[in-house]
Amino acid sequence: MATYLPKTGILSWLTTVDHKKIGILYGASAFFFLIFGGIEALLMRTQLILPNLELISAQTYNGLVTMHGTTMIFLFLMPLISAFFNFMIPLMIGAPDVAYPRMNALSFWVFLFGGLLLNYSFIAGQVPQVGWFAYANLTSKTYTPDHSVDFWILGIQIVGLASLISSINFFVTILNMRCKGMSLLKMPIFIWASMITQVLLFLSLPVITIALVMITADRTFGTGFFDPGLGGSVVMWQHLFWIFGHPEVYILILPAMGIVSEIIPVFSRKPLFGYPVMVYSVTAIGFLGFAVWAHHMFTTGLGPWASTFFSLATMMISVPTGMKIFNWISTLWGGQIRFTTAHLFAISFVAMFTIGGLSGIMHASPPIDYHQHDTYFVVAHFHYVLYGGAVMGLFGGIYYWFPKFFGRLLSERLGRWQFWLYMIGFNLTFFPMHFLGLQGMPRRNFTYAPDQGWEFWNIVSSIGAYITAVGALLFAFNVIYSLLRGQKSGPDPWDGRTLEWSLESPPPEYNFAAAPHVNQVDDWWHQKYVDGKKVSPPYQPTQPDSPPHLPNPSFWPLVLAIGVTLLATGFFFSTTGIYISGFGALVIIIAAYGWSYETP
Repeated sequence: MATYLPKTGILSWLTTVDHKKIGILYGASAFFFLIFGGIEALLMRTQLILPNLELISAQTYNGLVTMHGTTMIFLFLMPLISAFFNFMIPLMIGAPDVAYPRMNALSFWVFLFGGLLLNYSFIAGQVPQVGWFAYANLTSKTYTPDHSVDFWILGIQIVGLASLISSINFFVTILNMRCKGMSLLKMPIFIWASMITQVLLFLSLPVITIALVMITADRTFGTGFFDPGLGGSVVMWQHLFWIFGHPEVYILILPAMGIVSEIIPVFSRKPLFGYPVMVYSVTAIGFLGFAVWAHHMFTTGLGPWASTFFSLATMMISVPTGMKIFNWISTLWGGQIRFTTAHLFAISFVAMFTIGGLSGIMHASPPIDYHQHDTYFVVAHFHYVLYGGAVMGLFGGIYYWFPKFFGRLLSERLGRWQFWLYMIGFNLTFFPMHFLGLQGMPRRNFTYAPDQGWEFWNIVSSIGAYITAVGALLFAFNVIYSLLRGQKSGPDPWDGRTLEWSLESPPPEYNFAAAPHVNQVDDWWHQKYVDGKKVSPPYQPTQPDSPPHLPNPSFWPLVLAIGVTLLATGFFFSTTGIYISGFGALVIIIAAYGWSYETP
């Protein structure tokens, strides 16, 4: 029997095309950027804890609002989701790797440099102050003559390029590389959620790309796409942004739904209730996600017909979402429930996302939306969906799959402490914002007068933010401690249901020594339990019979990503910019040439 030794060392991380290492790189980068997004949030909450504070200026506050939203969505949630996509998709479908390993590496390096370029705006002293939605005409040269908007535009373009590359890669992987016997209706729900997410990505990203090109043309060449004085329309930007922006919400929430759909059955010791309905619901959410964007725009004067259509579409999308919630509850009902940290986060996802969904249904009504638009009620709704929903679900996934990533269990005691700090802190932070919004407090205001009656709930909200920060520090300690001294997990610590638990932890570089074959949904569970009795599980052998063919490590994805970043950076320099961009283009050409002649 041949022995295969994986490559190690720093060089292996810089040149890796292994989907598991790239997943870890994505996860580490996401939490690196979370530090920035978290600090930005704490600074904003500190500024608002009392009336008329002057800890930071209005301009600084606007920059924090812009960078916090941008960072948390594009540089934390999306790469953290990509970490799960990278690590888990091939393992759960029985594949040796993703379809295009070097493209996978390219997507990570492009994302990382795009995120660094975006945050370089702090060092340059030109932080964008246009909100994470960058509404026109704030992005025009008239209102933002410096390069702050250019940092935002180019950073988002580069990060979006990374997402587009990876979405095509994962979609092809799921369609073409499933193991024998795994038909579409035998895939785990997480894989279904992942596949629909990729469709949303490669259909919505071109829209925001075009819109950003139009802003760049307005700023650089004086075109008037979004300038009413030149025949353009500021409302057109809102249409283009939200055609991308609302599917983006489901891009962030569908993977968390898939994760929760894997966790709840394992810790309830029951199959997922209504598997076909869950599949159809995920697909329906993806389809309807493109039909609801203008509910963000009821106050722009769309007219009764448009408002009626988007109001009804928004109400309709709550139907498949509600079906999923009832299916999760039905899975829990009568189960042998184990309250592990992963399961606590999954259950909290269901509860918190339901609260966010109920306030979302309220905003489907134009008259209610008129009253609540641009108030803190919308901030509360948004965070209950994306924090109480996506973030809680993703933390459940971290605690659930951490043993598979690293071969060690996270501390359950520390995990429970983190969970309760997060639950208490999150609800103290954002539930009072419902009251503040109904009392008329506008969002994105950097201060308020003492006679408005908003002081008490702002104090409560800020205290909640500090409690959440303590929970985040505890999680960081838990990860470091568990990596160094955590309990070794073994291949299947949770008695899981899907294929990844048939492998040792962490999995070998080649994944499966013998190609798996499945006969039904949750086939691994059915291999372990026959007529309700557990039998000796047929774990995968640790070594293949012959050396596997694995893609060679490559420097070219890293070099190509550097070239793309240099090409974009040239836009910030008036005299030397042409040379920087030209050098970047040369690096791209060299990298593409080297890539094409490299042995795969």
